[in-house]
Amino acid sequence: MEAAAEPGNLAGVRHIILVLSGKGGVGKSTISTELALALHHEGKKVGILDIDLCGPSIPNMLQAQGRAVHQCDRGWVPVFVDREQSISLMSVGFLLENPDEAVVWRGPKKNALIKQFVSDVAWGELDYLVVDTPPGTSDEHMAVVEALRPYRPLGALVVTTPQAVSVGDVRRELTFCKKTGLQVVGVVENMSGFACPHCEPLSPRNVPTSSPGAVERS
Repeated sequence: MEAAAEPGNLAGVRHIILVLSGKGGVGKSTISTELALALHHEGKKVGILDIDLCGPSIPNMLQAQGRAVHQCDRGWVPVFVDREQSISLMSVGFLLENPDEAVVWRGPKKNALIKQFVSDVAWGELDYLVVDTPPGTSDEHMAVVEALRPYRPLGALVVTTPQAVSVGDVRRELTFCKKTGLQVVGVVENMSGFACPHCEPLSPRNVPTSSPGAVERS
């Protein structure tokens, strides 16, 4: 009779949510952070895995930059960002000597670190693990999906902005989810719907001009 496989460090994680975006600059890391904080305010214990290796911005968003990552017998101990230790974070930003240092790595090295993040971080018991991914549909995404597949991720939250270029890219991201078997739990249209209360929408009638008769609106 074969021995049962030793449970990994994600065995105590109940739900896993991947945050994806078709292009950069749409606020994916911000949404990941806000989602983790919202779940925390609901009384959930949350972990954030930042695998945006070239742009690890979440440590800065949570004011955790410069913190040290320690080792235990089960691997890396994530950084706790609150006193109650209910929000934990792991990011390549903690492994860089200089926070301004560029991560100039080829694909195999990036994929190896992603797999190590999945297997070697001692998360303990979590209600949710939010995984902030790089933009696009690269080898790094395939690496994290394959590494997380045995743990049946809850699904993917896709972030876009209203611009046509972003919407076009997010369609490709949805195709990626379909091909890899990721359930899409939602699409967030970020940076949408805000209207400045002190401005009027630009139209041919009120576009500012430099003519002497133009009236300046305050």
